[in-house]
Amino acid sequence: MQIRILSATDVRTALPMPKAIDAMRHAYGQLSAGKVTAPPRQHISTAKGVTLLMPAYLPERSEFGIKIVSVYDGNPDLDLPRITATVLVLDPGTGLPKVIMDGSSLTAIRTGAGGGVASDFLARQDVKTVGLFGAGVQARAQLQAVMAVRNIERVNLISRTKASAQQLATEISAWTDAPAVHLVPNPQQVVEDADIVICATTSATPLFDGNALRPGTHITAVGTFVPEKREVDTTTIRRTNRIVVDSREACLEEAGDLIIPNAEIDAEIGEIVNGDTQGRQSDDEITFFKSVGVAVQDAVAGAAVLVEAEAKGLGTLVEMA
Repeated sequence: MQIRILSATDVRTALPMPKAIDAMRHAYGQLSAGKVTAPPRQHISTAKGVTLLMPAYLPERSEFGIKIVSVYDGNPDLDLPRITATVLVLDPGTGLPKVIMDGSSLTAIRTGAGGGVASDFLARQDVKTVGLFGAGVQARAQLQAVMAVRNIERVNLISRTKASAQQLATEISAWTDAPAVHLVPNPQQVVEDADIVICATTSATPLFDGNALRPGTHITAVGTFVPEKREVDTTTIRRTNRIVVDSREACLEEAGDLIIPNAEIDAEIGEIVNGDTQGRQSDDEITFFKSVGVAVQDAVAGAAVLVEAEAKGLGTLVEMA
C-alpha cells in the first residue's frame, strides 16, 4: 500500500484559489443540502495540549477526509509551532488512507476560498476597494479570494503592527494585477470608503464602528470562532440587511459576532449556492458573512488536492506495507 505525502508547497501548487473557490461552492452546497456525514469535532486533551479531530464524508463525489489539529502552548519553547494541522484523505470504498498533507496551508486556502464564494454571491459587482483588518495568513488568503471573483483596485490595510502591514503590502505589490495598497492609521479609514470589509484578526473586541459602513458594503468575518469574542460590533449586525453563515449549527455555538448581539441568521451560504434562497438583492444592502470553518471544507479541499497531486506527480509516495 502506498501513501502520498504532500508538503505545504505541494498543497499550494495543487489548489490555486480559483479551483479552491469552486471546491468550496460544492462543499457548502452539499452541507446545506444535508448530503454529508460530519460528526461534531472531537477534543482530546493530554497533559501538554489538546488535539481536535474533524472528519467528514460526502458520498456524491466520494470525498472522505479527517483533519487533525493540535494546539500545544509549550511547543515554541521546543522550536515547534504552537498549532499544527494535518489532513488525511481516505478511500471510502476500502477505508485505506490515500494521502497525508500539510493541513495549515490547506486550511488557509479553503477558508479564504469560502470568503471568495461569499463575496461572489453577496458583494456588489462593481466593487473596487477592500478594507482589510489583519496581515496574517488568513488576511492574505481572503484578499486573494476576493481578487479571484472581483476586480479590486485598492486595499485599505491596517494591522496590529505597522511592520506586519508593510510586509503584506510589499508582498501584494508583487501579485499579478496587484491593487494599490494604502496603510491607514485608524479603523475609520479602513471602512469609510470600502466596498468589501475583511476581518481576519485574533481580536477579542470589535475592530471598527459599524456606523462608518457605507450602504452596499459586504463584510466577511473569519478571525474569531469562540462565543465570547467578536470582530464586529452590534451596530454592524443591526445595520446588516442579510446575515449569511457557513453553518447555522456551528455559528450558533461558536460565533461571538452573532451570539453576543443575538443576531438572526438569514441563510447558509450553501442555501444560496443551491438556489434555495437569494444572495445580494440590491446595491444598497449591507451584507455579512460569518465563517467558523466546517470539516466538509477540509474533506472537499483535500480530495481536490489529491486529484491534482496525482495528475502532476506531486509529493512523495511511501510504501506502507
